[in-house]
Amino acid sequence: MSVRVFVPGDSAALSVGADEVAERLAAEARARKLDLTIVRNGSRGLYWLEPLIEVQVDGARIAYGPVAVEDVASLFDANFVAGGAHKLRQGPTDEIPYLKKQQRLTFARCGITDPLSLDDYRAHGGYRGLTRALELAPDAIVKEVIDSGLRGRGGAGFPTGIKWRTVLATPADRKYIVCNADEGDSGTFSDRMIMEGDPFVLIEGMTIAGLAVGATEGYIYIRSEYPHAFRQMNRAIELAHRAGLLGSNLMGSGKAFELHTRLGAGAYICGEETSLLESLEGKRGQVRFKPPLPAIEGLFGKPTVINNVISLASVPIILDRGAEHYRDFGMGRSRGTLPIQLAGNIKQGGLVELAFGITLRQLIDEFGGGTASGRPFRAVQVGGPLGAYFPEKLLDTPLDYEAFAALKGMLGHGGVVVFDDSVDLALQARFAMEFCAIESCGKCTPCRIGSTRGVEVIDRIVAGTEIGKNLTVLDDLCETMIDGSLCALGGLTPFPVLSAVKHFPEDFDRSSPRAGRRSAA
Repeated sequence: MSVRVFVPGDSAALSVGADEVAERLAAEARARKLDLTIVRNGSRGLYWLEPLIEVQVDGARIAYGPVAVEDVASLFDANFVAGGAHKLRQGPTDEIPYLKKQQRLTFARCGITDPLSLDDYRAHGGYRGLTRALELAPDAIVKEVIDSGLRGRGGAGFPTGIKWRTVLATPADRKYIVCNADEGDSGTFSDRMIMEGDPFVLIEGMTIAGLAVGATEGYIYIRSEYPHAFRQMNRAIELAHRAGLLGSNLMGSGKAFELHTRLGAGAYICGEETSLLESLEGKRGQVRFKPPLPAIEGLFGKPTVINNVISLASVPIILDRGAEHYRDFGMGRSRGTLPIQLAGNIKQGGLVELAFGITLRQLIDEFGGGTASGRPFRAVQVGGPLGAYFPEKLLDTPLDYEAFAALKGMLGHGGVVVFDDSVDLALQARFAMEFCAIESCGKCTPCRIGSTRGVEVIDRIVAGTEIGKNLTVLDDLCETMIDGSLCALGGLTPFPVLSAVKHFPEDFDRSSPRAGRRSAA
């Protein structure tokens, strides 16, 4: 009987040698005349252990990692195919504390199944949500999503079902579903993990969205830096077509939904929904004026649902298990789970899916294991390059949309980037302004010019030139950008700047003992 060994095909695992490990495993098995079946699964999200290989033993999976090519022979010598003892043995995968403490709904299959096996997907609950959706009227599907409390997992946390209801109620001869997979925030990788490790869940979620609002066509806009995800999604779409899960006759229902992928051109601004639509239409990625909202006039002037990958990938389980099941996770108006991505100066970087309400301190200490450098913690940025910097005294803040908004922060896409005490927050503030200046689409003056002036003002502060006066100018400039920018790029860039000034004022006084530090992103 063939022994099944799982080796991630996730691009993060590939970057540390997963392909080479898989090849050596196969070669070693042939040399030892062992019957080995290698399955290229997605990642479990324990990135400090990648490549994390697993072996199926008596119905359970035993993990070994991080495995290098030179470790393969010793694994066979230790009889790892039967779960034998080895220095890299992590024990049963599901019992690893990092995984065991999670509440995986959206990522329930990621790292477990063969990403391109429909049989695997169905065996783990796949397409039950779509089966139920085909039995419901469109407004009933929308109500289920509204009642679940699902909010956008990519930015401001707008209620997903409300957006769908607007598109459903807008008459048109054609409607669209657009997935924003232009995952460009620092420290984020959950969208990529889904597309590479469980692509059918995104396809199923978008198909359900199409049934809910009367759309028969969808587009997945994937960032250009994700070639593996792009190829994986294209393969999965082709397989879904062959199986009658896309096309003109969904599961024999007579209902239709077509799905396409498009590769972005590397512009951060195209993560903003209206710029994304412009790019999809073949135009330069620039922000559109609102109104009209994309739900009224979106892609090609038609009503359009735009959600990010995690929002859409959360829909199948809501339709499968019901709105109440999903709503039972979380707190306040933040319902369900959030895939949190731990990155930066952290010992155990990776993906953690938990119900809203866990604190930053729990994430960093219990899951992340503290800083990778071993130096004291100093700051954490949540929500990408436009998120606020929080000091140690705010680490007990729960991950909740309203709790973060009250502190002038945002959850955004769930990226958490940790810094130790060597970081210079004045230079991090400068980085935020410089990032905005580079990535601005140029359409509005507060963003285009404000960010450039912001870099200049912070440079004067860092140089010690009239610090008090220049801090006043910086504050005024940030206020103008917040109030006057057309989109969130210019409107949110002041958040990391103002939080750095508020919580780490000593870094802006170049006469302080911290003046010599120059650690910035």
